[in-house]
Amino acid sequence: MTGTTTPGTPSLLRAMNDRAALDLLLEHGPLSRTRIGRLTGLSKPTASQLLARLEAAGLVVATGTSGGRPGPSAQLYGVNPRAAHVAGLDVTPSGIVAAVADLTGEVVASHELPYAEGTEAVDRVTSALGGAVKEAGLARSDIHRVVIATPGSFDPHTGALRYAEHLPGWHSPTLLEELAAALPMPVGYENDVNLAAVAEQRLGAARGHGDFVLLWNEEGLGAALVLGGRLHRGWTGGAGEVGFLPVPGHPLVRQVTRVNSGGYQALAGVEVVPGMAAALGIATPPGAEAGTPVDAAVALLAQAAGHPEGANLRLLQQYATALATGLAALVAVLDPEIVVLAGAVTAAGGDVLRGLVEDELADLAPSRPRLVSGAVRERPVLRGALESALATTRDEVFDTSRR
Repeated sequence: MTGTTTPGTPSLLRAMNDRAALDLLLEHGPLSRTRIGRLTGLSKPTASQLLARLEAAGLVVATGTSGGRPGPSAQLYGVNPRAAHVAGLDVTPSGIVAAVADLTGEVVASHELPYAEGTEAVDRVTSALGGAVKEAGLARSDIHRVVIATPGSFDPHTGALRYAEHLPGWHSPTLLEELAAALPMPVGYENDVNLAAVAEQRLGAARGHGDFVLLWNEEGLGAALVLGGRLHRGWTGGAGEVGFLPVPGHPLVRQVTRVNSGGYQALAGVEVVPGMAAALGIATPPGAEAGTPVDAAVALLAQAAGHPEGANLRLLQQYATALATGLAALVAVLDPEIVVLAGAVTAAGGDVLRGLVEDELADLAPSRPRLVSGAVRERPVLRGALESALATTRDEVFDTSRR
């Protein structure tokens, strides 16, 4: 039996050209008809027809004219930012930050809602989202899709939130149903560290890389695993919960979900940095003692990276060894192309800490992935939630085959 192929129909080919042009406009910004024709390989008449079609559909708008070059000015076209809006929410134990972005990815509004004991999770979500939508001058019905980031992950088989016992009010077995009933748009849910990886993959240090590990280091240690360009979430959504990883150099932790910690967290988590520093005779910088463990660790590592000699250098070396110990297990199993070090704690150690971790990992792991620092520094989890919502929304809104 011989296989057959169905030739592309004119409408399908037009839709493919439309999508290619829209993606180019997102990548390059406003372009002229001639430039779009060159980049897509379309003739001038076909490019003109394409732009007229997309303008009539409300997907592109004239943005001005080119200037500063010899010859007549050319009309420029860009993606219509108001063709759709999305929202992202970053949920933490201390509160929720919500943001709204237009179709080009520009954040047009944000709203922060601190945690208030006694309020239901659904009420907090709708209030945070409502605040951001109002700031954007929109209605909730204008939001095409929302993606919510949480610590831990929702089990795809039961709908229950796992690996996040410290998140108050989010463990009702009917929570997802209640949120779906309360919100008028499609809602996606994703682990916060996974969304930090989405941000790095689309906008930051992991662009162009299909196999990488992102190690997140703030209140807890977590990892995101991207294999073949796709997030690997695991059977229960718990892939990357590396804080529970048994590691050499620390006693085994049993009943890890009950104590909400494990060997790697106890060995290299944020809470160990002040103890390491104290043992070396390094005092926590003034102003950081009364803050959170993250504040103390960030201050100590930033101080050490600023003057990496003597006791400061030994602190960085010891912490690098602790971080590399757990990373070695991930590298041995996954053999990633790169490892992205992200989160406030490792960022505080800068290139000095990153280089020390890379050197240690070369001694502990059979392969030698390149270690890079996260490049998305402004709320990477929230940025990843917006990017995730935008990816799905663009696929839907840019599909002109259905028009």
